Amino acid sequence: MTNPIEVRNPRTGKFDYVIIPPPPRLLAQQCNRARRAQTQWYQLGVEGRIAALQQWKEAILAERQQLTDALVNDTGRLSISILEIDSFLGSIDRWCDLAPDLLQDSAKNTSIPFIALQQTSVPYPLVGVISPWNFPLLLSMIDTIPALLAGCAVVVKPSEIAPRFVAPLLTALNNVTNLRDVLIFIEGAGETGANLIDYVDLICFTGSVATGRRVGEAAAKRFIPAFLELGGKDPAIVLESANVDLATSAILWGAVVNTGQSCLSIERIYVAEPIFEEFYHQLIAKAHRLQLAYPNIENGQLGPIIAEKQAAIISDHLSDAIEKGAVIHCGGKVEELGGGWWCRPTVLTQVNHSMKVMTEETFGPIMPVMPFPSLEEAVYLANDTIYGLSAAVFAGSEDEALAVAKQIKAGAISINDAALTAIMHEGEKNAFKFSGIGGSRMGAAAFKRFMRKQAFLIKTNSTHDPWWFDNA
Repeated sequence: MTNPIEVRNPRTGKFDYVIIPPPPRLLAQQCNRARRAQTQWYQLGVEGRIAALQQWKEAILAERQQLTDALVNDTGRLSISILEIDSFLGSIDRWCDLAPDLLQDSAKNTSIPFIALQQTSVPYPLVGVISPWNFPLLLSMIDTIPALLAGCAVVVKPSEIAPRFVAPLLTALNNVTNLRDVLIFIEGAGETGANLIDYVDLICFTGSVATGRRVGEAAAKRFIPAFLELGGKDPAIVLESANVDLATSAILWGAVVNTGQSCLSIERIYVAEPIFEEFYHQLIAKAHRLQLAYPNIENGQLGPIIAEKQAAIISDHLSDAIEKGAVIHCGGKVEELGGGWWCRPTVLTQVNHSMKVMTEETFGPIMPVMPFPSLEEAVYLANDTIYGLSAAVFAGSEDEALAVAKQIKAGAISINDAALTAIMHEGEKNAFKFSGIGGSRMGAAAFKRFMRKQAFLIKTNSTHDPWWFDNA
């Protein structure tokens, strides 16, 4: 019998929910059941799978209030939870629209006149998804929806820190006969996720570099693909020609939305020396206007810090920066309110790369601002990291910004905006360095990750091939 796991409410600090991880034998049974059901799911064809997902979407709409309440209890924030649900439902429609074209077989002639080529793709039978706590619904579904439409069965293991959203999804799923046997949710912590890798044909993981490395090693031992979306320490470069008002507004949003609890948050800001003071004074003024969603969840823009362990990391990064000479202009501490942990938007100057706040993932609403004397120095500082998820560049013209962006070693660079991959999912990108490995989870490539290509090489005449043995 596995031990229950208590779940903390980030607004109250109370442990008010319990999950029970499946014992290894039950996990194996669930995975085997999904694997057996996958054959029939694939044989439905893409139109049948689209119909099932649309039926699930309609059932979710009937459970929308319950899903919202669960996400609020998971994360302590309301407006972002509503946006998360809308984004998830929108992703179902988007992938349903794209899937038929992406699953088209092709046939063509080859360089050899009497050999034809037919191409098809077949899905991996069973996909595992291990998702994090910062966007618990959206990041559990970002790989799941395209995998299901490709014809895979999927087993999802959400974070034990934010698992409540699963219950309303299951209520809706029970009404969809064709889907419920190939979409399995399991609850548990790291041990359950590690066990899941033993039963699947492909694993998708979103989370920390340390855990992602272990996931990748376990997948390699089983010789299965691993798609890892890991941490970030995203830089923003603001050139002298930039529109300071636009840059400060965009960077503020990119740095503190969801209380900075996003791998694509802006966590380092490099500003040209001539506009440095104007920039950080504007940033401070705008940061002061943002409020905590406390005590009323409907007021304010910032929710609580979801994971208690993250509150300790944010505090450690701030303390380290202060000890090494950083100056805090607003915010600057993690505070306890009503049992939850909160942090106001924090702007720091006098920072450098000896500080954790400039080199390690903070995952909070922290904005360290550093001047640069030359463009070469800005690019060097932006690339001085083990991470390479995304970045932002601000300049007076698109061409000037793009010239800098092309020197940054990261997968997605927003031009005169920030954190655009949170909003726009069409652009294919790969994580650089330790921010991940595997195919793009954006654009058409995100769908094709779940398929293996198959080639049929067809001889079209009855004569001997010129390379066969002469006497045979």
